[in-house]
Amino acid sequence: MGRTQIIGHAGEQAASKWLRDNGFELLAHNWRNGPYELDIVARRGDTLHFVEVKTRDTASWESPEDAMTAAKRRSFTRAAEAWLAENPTDLECQLDLIAIDNQQNNKDNDQDNSLIIRYIPEAVLPRW
Repeated sequence: MGRTQIIGHAGEQAASKWLRDNGFELLAHNWRNGPYELDIVARRGDTLHFVEVKTRDTASWESPEDAMTAAKRRSFTRAAEAWLAENPTDLECQLDLIAIDNQQNNKDNDQDNSLIIRYIPEAVLPRW
């Protein structure tokens, strides 16, 4: 596994923990259907949350929020629609982003990294 994959995996694990610690019930992780993928599907109260996780090194020129391009927003919305086609629900739905900055304390030791997590509810406004 390359460094980018390691950082991405660590970000998804941290996002899952953050969601659980903040009262979310995790329903799916890395859900796939054809070309569609959802990082996390979670529920809190009467709302179903589709959560995209973006992790970037702080040395990167692109912030995690900037990685949510127009094309990614369209793909994210289509993936949520595919999930709903397979799993109909009466719950309110929203598309959220967890942006994670990977602050490296020591580039030679991945264990010394610290992650700064920002939860951005309704980061993408769907056109259902």
